[in-house]
Amino acid sequence: MGDCLKGELVHNAWKRLAHIVHRTPLLTSATTNNLVGKHVYFKMENQQKTGAFKFRGASFKLMQLKKAQLRKGVITASAGNHAQGVALAASKLGAKATIFMAEGTPLAKVNATRNYGADVVLIGESFQEAYEASLEQQKKSGAVYIHPFDDYDIMTGQGTMVMEMLRQEDRMDTILVPIGGGGLISGIAVAAKHVNRNIKVIGVQASGAPAIYESYHSNSVKKLDTVSTIAEGIAVKQPGELTLPIIKSYVDDIVTVTDEEIASAIVYMLERNKTLMEGAGAAALAALFAHNDKISSRHCGVIVSGGNIDIGTMSKIQELANKLNPIDTKASIAL
Repeated sequence: MGDCLKGELVHNAWKRLAHIVHRTPLLTSATTNNLVGKHVYFKMENQQKTGAFKFRGASFKLMQLKKAQLRKGVITASAGNHAQGVALAASKLGAKATIFMAEGTPLAKVNATRNYGADVVLIGESFQEAYEASLEQQKKSGAVYIHPFDDYDIMTGQGTMVMEMLRQEDRMDTILVPIGGGGLISGIAVAAKHVNRNIKVIGVQASGAPAIYESYHSNSVKKLDTVSTIAEGIAVKQPGELTLPIIKSYVDDIVTVTDEEIASAIVYMLERNKTLMEGAGAAALAALFAHNDKISSRHCGVIVSGGNIDIGTMSKIQELANKLNPIDTKASIAL
C-alpha cells in the first residue's frame, strides 16, 4: 500500500517547498508538560501561509501541473483551509481557481479564499455536497481537479510538515494528527516512518464525524449519512479511496474526541499559550488530554493544523468548554 506515496518523495518535496512555505515553529509549554507528564511539542501550522497546513499540499500539487493545465484553471471543493491553500498557490502560478464550499463554511474562510483571487461557490450542507457539485462543474469546464485529500501529490506535500518537525526535535516518539479525509495523516505517517519506523502515529477524529475511525477499527469502509461537529475542517462523511489503505498500513491507532473536548482545548490554548486554534486544529490536543493515560510517549508531537476560526463562534465554544473541564488546576502554573 502507498506505492505512490513514499517517504523519499516526501523528503524531496520538502526540499522543493522549503522556499515557498513557512517553516512553522515547534512550541513547547511547561504547563502542558506538567499536566500530561510528557514532553509535548506543538507544530504550529496555524502560523502557516493561509493559516493552515493545506498550503503545503496545494503548492506541491500545482507545481506538478504543466502550463497548459494551469491555463485551464483549477477547481476543488473544501471545508475552507484547502480552499485558501489552492487559491493562494493558484494565484502565485497565474492560474484561475474555482472553489466549491458548503453553505455553512465560516465567513472568515470564505472571505479569505475570495481575497486570494478565487471564485467561490457556496452550495450544500456539508463538504460532500459541495464536492459532488464541484465534480459536475469540472466536467463542464475542463479545469484540473485538485482533490483536498485523496491525491498522492497532496499527501506528499502535507507530509513535508513532519520532515520539519523531526529536524526541530528528533526525540519525538509519537505524533497526534487530526483526520478529516486522511490526506494529512497519510503523508505524515509515511514520512515519519521513513525517518524512524518506531515513531507512533495516532489519528484523531471528531466523534460527530468518525468515518475513518469506524472504518479503521471495523476493517471495512464506513460512509456516514450526516456529520455534526464544531471542527468543520474534519467533518468528512467518507474516507478517501487512496487514503484509507495507507492509514490502515501506517497509522498505529485512531481515537475520537467530543466537541466539548475540542472546545476545551481551544480555550486552553488561547488562555495558556495565547494561540488561536480552529476546531480541527485543536483535535490533536483534545486527544492528548482526553486519552493521555493510553498514550505511551515521552516526547509527543501535536499537530495544530489550522487557526482559521470564525470569531463569532467563540461564545459557543466557551459554552461547550464550560461543560467539560479536563484541565487540572495545575494549568494555572505559569508557562
